Amino acid sequence: MTRFRLLPAIATLAATMTAGLALPLASARADGADDTPSPCAALKRIVAAAPQGFQSLGPDDGRAVAQPYGDDARCTPSRAAYRCEWTPHDAGSSAAALQGVGADIASCLPDATHDQNSPARQHFYLGARGDRTEITAAAAGASRVTLTVSKP
Repeated sequence: MTRFRLLPAIATLAATMTAGLALPLASARADGADDTPSPCAALKRIVAAAPQGFQSLGPDDGRAVAQPYGDDARCTPSRAAYRCEWTPHDAGSSAAALQGVGADIASCLPDATHDQNSPARQHFYLGARGDRTEITAAAAGASRVTLTVSKP
């Protein structure tokens, strides 16, 4: 019988969440909560900068993409591209980091087309031919990974 009394409460909770209303419990944090910046937020910010050029971004804007996979990311913006390079956590193996970054790109940017998936290179693009944003994650030697977002 308790099960049936909970149904209205569940329906109310679902309606509240669907309406986008914040619940007090949703903002509560436990001690030691993970404050790692979101790879998705970083990827979206980098891709959003593409039409105007990447010079509005700083070296720290892309580090969150690499953080789950390596700690020494160095990112460089230019007019035509934003590039990050790092050493994977599991020293010497870029394959796992490369697959992880590819999975992050696919899940964070669902409109991106994934047209190459190999052990050494993940390639995606957004937009119509002639106005594409290219996203490439690649092994740079045996122990480095690069991420390049460019507007050719």
